[in-house]
Amino acid sequence: MTDDQARPEWPEETVPILRVSEASAALRWYERLGFEEEWTHRFTPTSPAFVSIRRGSPGTGVRIFLSEHRGDAQPDGLLYLRVTDVAPVAAAFGAEIHDSGARHEVSLVDPDGNRVRVGSLTGRSEPGYSYPDAG
Repeated sequence: MTDDQARPEWPEETVPILRVSEASAALRWYERLGFEEEWTHRFTPTSPAFVSIRRGSPGTGVRIFLSEHRGDAQPDGLLYLRVTDVAPVAAAFGAEIHDSGARHEVSLVDPDGNRVRVGSLTGRSEPGYSYPDAG
């Protein structure tokens, strides 16, 4: 690329990396949460996989990197996923919905022991929390 050509840009975002032992099994599990594979990278055909998954519209939404590389992330990670309605997630996983006042949440564990908390707002206030208007 020359200096006079425009460089493509990514939107700023944070992408958690979760350690997985088998990326294809992890991908199947995360698909139940509405994620889809964006791409997979391997240095060689037998190298560990590094997979980008996304939930939401292309170029936006939520991304997670799933890595079979031992040095990329510690096992037993934790992430929090905000969704519009947690009820379909709870139904898909047979999980109990916990009512914490301002949020409804479910707690899940992926095949590699990574914990995933999924929550949606209830519209009720909760002492100690304030949420900005979404508008």
